[in-house]
Amino acid sequence: MQLPQKPTPRVFSGMQPTGNLHLGNYLGAMVRWVEMQNSHECIYCVVDMHAITLWQDPGELKQAIRSVTAAYIAAGLDPDKSILFNQSQVYEHAELAWILNCVARLGWLNRMTQFKEKAGKDRENASVGLYAYPVLMAADILAYRATHVPVGEDQKQHLELCRDIAQKFNNDFSAAIRAAGFEDGTFFPLPEPVIMGPATRVMSLRDGTKKMSKSEPSDMSRINLTDDADTIARKIGRAKTDPHPLPESEAELEGRPEADNLVGIYAALADTSKAAVLAKFGGGQFSTFKAALSELAVARLAPVNAEMNRLLADPAEIDRILATGARKAQAIAAPIVTRAKDIVGFLRS
Repeated sequence: MQLPQKPTPRVFSGMQPTGNLHLGNYLGAMVRWVEMQNSHECIYCVVDMHAITLWQDPGELKQAIRSVTAAYIAAGLDPDKSILFNQSQVYEHAELAWILNCVARLGWLNRMTQFKEKAGKDRENASVGLYAYPVLMAADILAYRATHVPVGEDQKQHLELCRDIAQKFNNDFSAAIRAAGFEDGTFFPLPEPVIMGPATRVMSLRDGTKKMSKSEPSDMSRINLTDDADTIARKIGRAKTDPHPLPESEAELEGRPEADNLVGIYAALADTSKAAVLAKFGGGQFSTFKAALSELAVARLAPVNAEMNRLLADPAEIDRILATGARKAQAIAAPIVTRAKDIVGFLRS
């Protein structure tokens, strides 16, 4: 298959099947993904190979892969518009990751802050996979010659590394790349970040200075996409606040992280601005505002929850969607990775 000189404009992103997907994942990424599928060629992956950088129970991992897939679809991703698949079904990810491991430099990986955070003080017992995780992420993106990657703040460093790896590959193999028909000596594009906007950082309901997280021990810190209406209302009702009324301007949210977080969540769910939320509720008590926020959150998330449950009741259908998506993904990745193998000098029959 002849690859185009310039990569096709293409979006790639994914989420790990670990823990429960929550409101932060939904507002910070999935809502934007749904918007992008109407204007871009999009590939959305369940990154199960990344998940096993930390040990996972095999039975639970299978179920988690299906659960994340169900959440993707329930949130509005259409398998007929976007390619949806789980990473491990497309072996080109692993093949390209090895080539890129031989391009990436140890010094680059040593600067990755997320490894330091996840490995903690026991770095010697961390898996090699956890250390090399950013190179696999680069392979995920470059296997499709993706040009745009929706990222949150915590992944920007990894995307910068991906760009560095792509540039070094292009530099190291420039002669072979030109010989392969790429006249400007560029094979891999330098993917551009798509910053997801003001709803990117949804914070914990227990601490407005920390990001809402799947790994937070307290389930009360987050609203899961699997939570029912009563649970959503209870969590919002118990969300941490301060003793003062809601401010009447955005400037007054400064130094009040919990108020800022709840106002931001309402604004994102209502697709409006913080200023508009404060114009409606500013000066009032948190109890009144929380009741309105609970009603809004339930209205937005209950249909997602219901659709997830419907999909999960038919795991064979989820598996079929993933298999179909994997075939579509592999049809794109296979010629790209084959050409990368040619460029580095591998023989093939």
